Amino acid sequence: MNVRSYARIRGALRRGTLRRGARRREGMTLVEIMIVVIIMALIATAVGVAVLPRLKQARIDSSRTDAQSVRGAAVMYVSENPGGDCPSVEDLTEGGYLDSSRRTTDAWDRDFLIECEGDDIIVISAGPDTEMGTEDDIQ
Repeated sequence: MNVRSYARIRGALRRGTLRRGARRREGMTLVEIMIVVIIMALIATAVGVAVLPRLKQARIDSSRTDAQSVRGAAVMYVSENPGGDCPSVEDLTEGGYLDSSRRTTDAWDRDFLIECEGDDIIVISAGPDTEMGTEDDIQ
């Protein structure tokens, strides 16, 4: 190899027009992209499976807390209106016993049911199945 050939090859290497060894790859192949998408889908599925049961329990806990607030307001109503009827959520809101900005429905947007049995006041949410009188009702 003469000096001129060597200089030409060296210049081509410097400019990047002649590459050593394997051909340099540009970008990603479709297979690589599909593998990444599949891995992301698996991760999203795992997160969904882990989060959904916790979401259901969070709704139950939230409804239980809201029912306790409604019960507290109902106790105040009954103590200030002895001999009156058992209040509804509307009565509590209109009478100022329950702040209208507070949540007056359960986590499934169903109204709470207030039952008065003697001195005992029970506030019931229909629960996840949204039907009263089933085993998942929240008191």
